[in-house]
Amino acid sequence: MKESKFVIPFEPVTKKNSQQIIYVKGRAMIIPSKKYKEYEKRATQCLMFNTAYIDYPVEVTCYFFMGTHRKCDLTNLLEAVDDVLVKAGILKDDNYSIIESHDGSRVFYDKENPRTEIYIKEV
Repeated sequence: MKESKFVIPFEPVTKKNSQQIIYVKGRAMIIPSKKYKEYEKRATQCLMFNTAYIDYPVEVTCYFFMGTHRKCDLTNLLEAVDDVLVKAGILKDDNYSIIESHDGSRVFYDKENPRTEIYIKEV
């Protein structure tokens, strides 16, 4: 069974915090915050140099090392990472036929070295 490791070497950010409401042709739309957009751009750049392209079922385990003890939502962190992995071209998609599980994912505290460690294992 193959396993790959990827690291995003800075503070994890959730996609759903501080969303913005914009109006397009009179209709309200919710878009990610500027902070998330910057995170997604930087994280994608960190991962784009990897040659992995996964189009088969995998288990994605993420260890989020936060720089503060502030509470956060694990599922929102996972959603952000899944989207970054697709945008970086590592995963073909983030639907259930590719990401079968997120078993073992957790949030930790590391003031000196906030980061996200991502382990992708073929199932």
